Amino acid sequence: MQPKNLLKLLCAGAVIPAVRNIEDFKYALEKTAAPTLILLFGDILILPSLLAQAQSHKKRLLVHLDLLDGIGKDEAGIRYLARMGVNGLITTKAYLCKVAQEEGMIAIQRLFLMDSEALRTGINLAKKYKPDAVEVLPAAVPASAIEQLKAGTGLPVLGGGLVHTREDVESAIKNGICAISASQTSLWN
Repeated sequence: MQPKNLLKLLCAGAVIPAVRNIEDFKYALEKTAAPTLILLFGDILILPSLLAQAQSHKKRLLVHLDLLDGIGKDEAGIRYLARMGVNGLITTKAYLCKVAQEEGMIAIQRLFLMDSEALRTGINLAKKYKPDAVEVLPAAVPASAIEQLKAGTGLPVLGGGLVHTREDVESAIKNGICAISASQTSLWN
């Protein structure tokens, strides 16, 4: 699937399983209809097996680069992940988004929105490095902040963090977030 088509799929108001351990990974593969998973654990030694399992279940895998052990958080590390078959990455390191895109992966810049300065900085970084989308944490940010982020970047906004109930998901979507990454397994179906 092309990165732009994957992005459209991600931004369809869905909950994207964000898996933190092997048990949740297997559950997401076997018990959910989610076409894409976000990997929030692991290392370079188990990644090939996780990728093969995801592919055998016809699921795409986005890797949170900052949480993957044993791989350089640099251009060579990104190229290696692309050659392994990773569909995309999430990172707080905005400068790596361009490399991921050049390698045919979707690139999502993760932003921690704690205050107005973090919002301004996030907008400026996204404008400079041009990821495919941004993910804000926590997902429960005000609608006005999401509007500013969208207007300032022209990018889709995903949300994650502090999402525990279906009402949390609905509230975030209502505030302008296009999809939610959640590790709460009860939200995956």
